[in-house]
Amino acid sequence: MAISELKSIRPNIEFYEERVDLAAAFRWTEKLNWHEGVANHFSLAVNDDGTQFLMNPKNRHFSRIKASDMLLLDSNNPPAADHPDAPDPTAWGLHGSIHRHCQHARCVLHVHSIYATVLASLADSTLPPIDQNTATFYNRYIIDENYGGLAFEEEGERCAAMLSDPKKKVLIMGNHGVLVMGASVADAFNRLYYFEKSAETYIKALQTGRPLRVLSDEIASKTADELEAYPGQEDSHFNELKAILDDEKSNYTH
Repeated sequence: MAISELKSIRPNIEFYEERVDLAAAFRWTEKLNWHEGVANHFSLAVNDDGTQFLMNPKNRHFSRIKASDMLLLDSNNPPAADHPDAPDPTAWGLHGSIHRHCQHARCVLHVHSIYATVLASLADSTLPPIDQNTATFYNRYIIDENYGGLAFEEEGERCAAMLSDPKKKVLIMGNHGVLVMGASVADAFNRLYYFEKSAETYIKALQTGRPLRVLSDEIASKTADELEAYPGQEDSHFNELKAILDDEKSNYTH
């Protein structure tokens, strides 16, 4: 069903298209088994300075999240903890801090996907450019080596402080998981998809015990620049994922 038709069904819902995209990201994260039960969280800024954002409600499984479920929050106005629609406190601590301080972080996806988390658990969490996918992230990630416990307000502020460089859109959260940013849900989800594939390739390459064929800095940088400029790939990818959900008669748009 077209977005225009769905909007006629739900004429009073704010930021409907944004809600639909975010709901689709949750559904696909569950399909790919990157979820953590009712934990982890995604957010999407909806105003110009990025301080207002949509985010999933607490204690809701990714496989059940719908467009209408999204909370609309203001990073400068903390919700009352006892309010029935209060977000998970760690979700607020992390995403609220990022949207408060990082205007370029329009969409923020945080998961404990298997291979990214394995990478984050290594003493050296560097992702070397050993193929085209891993080269995508050359000089485009940050490694957090100072995990401080659950992402309540203080920990969220610490993480946000590391994300000032708009070019570096992946935070490898040591001892924790991964956080990926993007200009849109499609952009962030595409980046998360290829980061998890890259981490899987690297971890499996390490398991062979054989020497790695690492690209030169020059070729890795060239490849990363070329992939970053590749036209429209993230939107094509995400539109196809939504089309699959539509074919399956998923209720994510409700």
